[in-house]
Amino acid sequence: MQSYTIGQAARLLGVSPDTARRWADAGKVATHRDDGGRRLIDGRDLAAFSIEVAQNGTGEEDASYTSVRNAFPGIVTAVTLGDVAAQVEIQAGPHRLVSLLTREAVEELGLEVGMQATARVKSTSVHIDRT
Repeated sequence: MQSYTIGQAARLLGVSPDTARRWADAGKVATHRDDGGRRLIDGRDLAAFSIEVAQNGTGEEDASYTSVRNAFPGIVTAVTLGDVAAQVEIQAGPHRLVSLLTREAVEELGLEVGMQATARVKSTSVHIDRT
């Protein structure tokens, strides 16, 4: 059976390695150590835990009041401003998301490179929420 490091599990769960480590320390997901001393999570345990997190949430973030369910929390890696339109790029784990929105929206959200943001995807539209 495949096992995952804390870092790999964090990427798959969409959380930071520190969060995954805290969950393991709290016994929310079982771990074992490999010959090198690294903590690993069995694939079956991680799969079950990921379903639990998806259904019940993590309890660590603020409630989201939106109808858009596909959320990609990440970091803003580029902001390109035009006269009217703007382009914002977010790196969310292994995913690079690009959103075209108005310059006014970018300015109201105060989006800039290096800040946390969440891209929300519904159909073919990408919505950006400031974190």
